[in-house]
Amino acid sequence: MSSEIAHNIERVQTRIAAACRRAGRRLEEVRLIAVSKTVAPERIREAYDAGLRDFGENRVQEAEAKRPALRDLDITWHMIGHLQTNKARAACELFQWIHSVDSLRLAEKLEHAASAPLAAGSAGSKGPEAFATSVPVLIEVNLGGEAAKSGVAENAALELARSISALPALSLRGLMTVPPFTEDPEGARPYFSRLRELGKVIDSARLPKVSVGELSMGMSHDFEVAIEEGATQVRVGTAIFGARR
Repeated sequence: MSSEIAHNIERVQTRIAAACRRAGRRLEEVRLIAVSKTVAPERIREAYDAGLRDFGENRVQEAEAKRPALRDLDITWHMIGHLQTNKARAACELFQWIHSVDSLRLAEKLEHAASAPLAAGSAGSKGPEAFATSVPVLIEVNLGGEAAKSGVAENAALELARSISALPALSLRGLMTVPPFTEDPEGARPYFSRLRELGKVIDSARLPKVSVGELSMGMSHDFEVAIEEGATQVRVGTAIFGARR
């Protein structure tokens, strides 16, 4: 594959490998999620052909529109944007991972949606057997206290984790954050470090069916710093697909 997207992916993967070496981590510990917000299906297919299997979308409606054209691909879809409660059922049908649980109300809506049989033949549906096991979710934490961003407050994350642990159709697998933007990627390091430590606090509570092994943090601007601080999933869009219109 000689496309620009393929070359971009190769460069990103080289940077991920270098960050892993600096941190003394194995490359297999980090999952690259290609953020395909506003990206046309044919360009997603190019990234797939270049070897990527994980893609992240910010909006349920956009994912619904794209999925039919990509139905033949073995993609793992991640919901990484703010999720409204009235889109919970559609999100459960469209996405294998949900990174942006930020309230008990949303978690309960997802629980209800995941527990109910999916509509046969619905667009993008994974089928009525899809939720025989629980849906992997992450708690989004707003570490910067920014009013314009979603996410639960840092001091409320443990209580939300405790509540999610009581919901049988959801499996809390980790935490997600989007730190305040700084020109220097190093400015994000304290936030990534805090998310890692928060994960340890939640794990130490030994909640049933909760394992905070996943840290979804780091984007095109700062994913190398995130890997050095323990990221297991990095969400990269611009560095793969180019600047959005």
